Amino acid sequence: MEQKNSQTASRWTTTEVATMALVTGLYVAVTVFLAVISFGAIQIRLSEMFNYLSLYNKKYIISVTLGVALANLASPLGLIDVVVGSVSTLIVLLINYQVTKRVKNMKIKMVITALIFAFSMFTVAGQLTFFYQAPFFFNWAIIALGELVSMAVGGVIIYWVSKKIDLTK
Repeated sequence: MEQKNSQTASRWTTTEVATMALVTGLYVAVTVFLAVISFGAIQIRLSEMFNYLSLYNKKYIISVTLGVALANLASPLGLIDVVVGSVSTLIVLLINYQVTKRVKNMKIKMVITALIFAFSMFTVAGQLTFFYQAPFFFNWAIIALGELVSMAVGGVIIYWVSKKIDLTK
């Protein structure tokens, strides 16, 4: 009986799964709607704002990772970007979770998250270098800058939303 209760306790509720699916869908919708600026050497992927949700509840690590995988189906690199992008996102979200979990101030957590994600754009630069012979360091700098802009704008939005909606659920 005890084992059954511990298994039940670790499952997500229908509401939690629906919320996670909503976040995944929003990530995809924002990315695809803004596809012209979401892919390529110069990108400002505003859907990256959803990375901040993992600061409020770690279940969103899965939602955002799935969102990246699905959104990257629209990428010019196709399945390569699906695999590399989603695996990279998962790893960076897990690292970010570990780095920020003891930080109490949400604004500081958000700054750390923005910097970690901007730095992580070497994966995108690497893909562009490999497939298009684009200059790695230049692309990394440009894509990291775009990520920083995305995260800054998104950080303000998510922080404001968090004041109106409990994102820990």
